[in-house]
Amino acid sequence: NLFNKPDLFQAPDYYNLDDLLSEEHKLVRDSARAWVKREVSPIIEEYAQKAEFPKQIVKGLGEIGGFGPYIPVEYGGAGLDQISYGLIMQEIERGDSGVRSTSSVQSSLVIMKYLPKLATGEFI
Repeated sequence: NLFNKPDLFQAPDYYNLDDLLSEEHKLVRDSARAWVKREVSPIIEEYAQKAEFPKQIVKGLGEIGGFGPYIPVEYGGAGLDQISYGLIMQEIERGDSGVRSTSSVQSSLVIMKYLPKLATGEFI
């Protein structure tokens, strides 16, 4: 398939921003980055050409904290901070703006009403 290509993105840190991040932040970012490279980048062009959303990635978005990562654990979230949320969104955006929009809208506008099931990706 012409569109199903590997993600060759490399992440040079020209401004030494990694020095400002905690080890937890780096782990969160690197986990999201690896997931995007594995699950989004190889398929997203094909889905864009078909004007379809790749529904099979929803569960993975929930697993990487793409739905309300700052929501406390007792409500089904990951209990992460806002920096982690930003890092996750940045990595998802690198893969596809529409996927990031889906993730951030659910995290910010929708999740307060349906919090527990949305935070795990069980509802979308």
